[in-house]
Amino acid sequence: MTTLTESQDARMTARQRMVLVLLLGSQFMLAVDFSILNVALPVIGSGLGFALADLQWVATAFALAAAGFTLLFGRVADLFGRRRLFLAGMALLGLSSLAGGLAASPAMLLVARVAQGLATAIVTPAGLSLLTTSFREGPLRARALGLNGALMSAGFTSGAILGGLLTDLLSWRWAFLVNVPVAVAVLAAAPALLTESRPVQRPRMDLPGAATVTAGLLALVFGLTRAGEHGFADPAGLGGLAAGAVLLVAFWFVERRASSPLVPVTILARANVKWGNLAGLVAFATETSLVFLMTLYLQKVLGYSALATGLAFGVLGLGTVLGGVLAPRVLSRLGTGRALAAGFAVQAVATASLALLGTGSGWIWLLLAATFIGGVGNMVAIVGFMVTATSGLPDSEQGLATGLATMTQQVGIAMGIPIMSAVATAAMGSSVLRGVTVAVLVNALLTLAAGFVRTGRGR
Repeated sequence: MTTLTESQDARMTARQRMVLVLLLGSQFMLAVDFSILNVALPVIGSGLGFALADLQWVATAFALAAAGFTLLFGRVADLFGRRRLFLAGMALLGLSSLAGGLAASPAMLLVARVAQGLATAIVTPAGLSLLTTSFREGPLRARALGLNGALMSAGFTSGAILGGLLTDLLSWRWAFLVNVPVAVAVLAAAPALLTESRPVQRPRMDLPGAATVTAGLLALVFGLTRAGEHGFADPAGLGGLAAGAVLLVAFWFVERRASSPLVPVTILARANVKWGNLAGLVAFATETSLVFLMTLYLQKVLGYSALATGLAFGVLGLGTVLGGVLAPRVLSRLGTGRALAAGFAVQAVATASLALLGTGSGWIWLLLAATFIGGVGNMVAIVGFMVTATSGLPDSEQGLATGLATMTQQVGIAMGIPIMSAVATAAMGSSVLRGVTVAVLVNALLTLAAGFVRTGRGR
């Protein structure tokens, strides 16, 4: 039987609900920013005079900054105040979005995108650590993380829809400007709702660790992005991947010797942190790359427009929302480890079914059903990953834990598309459908394999 105390612990106070709405709204906006410009890229290119080969830097500039600096700012939030960093990041997001919307040249737009990526690297771990410290470990935190994961995943898919609508009805500039009033509203409400948290005694910042991990992540994301465009034999891509690997190994040794490490090795050695983040890497890499593969299928095989493609992914967004709502119950019943395995299994089966897709228009119904079901399974896995990776740690280390989890998310998003793009291109030949089919099967196998990896002890 559920005791009275357990029942009370599972209820949110009115203030907690307001905090949840504020933080979820900001995280949803950040997720939308990842994909809102993808549909508008050709229009941006013609409007500002971007060369066709340079258009990808509108997305890459954002991804480099977001993935490269997330871990650093997650730790800075722990040391200097999570609310302070959250507010600073939201202010930067509002200003950079305004600059992007008013950009008159490619250089100005790229600077704005870098600033948006930095703002994301600041706000995401600070917001997640504020979320985890606002809700004690247990059912309430699982529910909050479930809703957060659902809205973030829905933001990735709805960004394409919103970008298409804004571009068609108004202008591509509104894909930037839509952030400004939201940022202002968050900045107005946050000081009254969020409480500051930072240590009484502030340790020294681990500058060598910060430099090596940031440079390593920047090199890794650049190498993956370059390889996705030019193949894994590209010298610049290989150089970036090699430099990233060397710098991240150097980071490990720096942390072992540092008196106040950016990421204590003892935390990295924890089973829940290590295996939870590995599961998160697979969850984000497989689902975001699947969206890329289905975009190829819808546009190159079935002949869908960009806007129609975005609308088709709305079904996937609904699946992720349902998965986020169901995830806390699944975790409560199965435990985190089994819930992760179950989520990956559902996602793998749904993904594998997409290998049956053909050239007729009627196959859209299989795509919609499979992406919906796969979205439910993927979101259960993502919530399981977040709960696993942030459990068993004191509040003083939640910024670090959420920074690691956010870094995993960003790197997974960045690495999934180039890897699956390379697989599809190698198998494609003269048939886009053949390349997509092979890449879908590889995607499903990776997802299935992740379900067998030990992801920490479930509760």
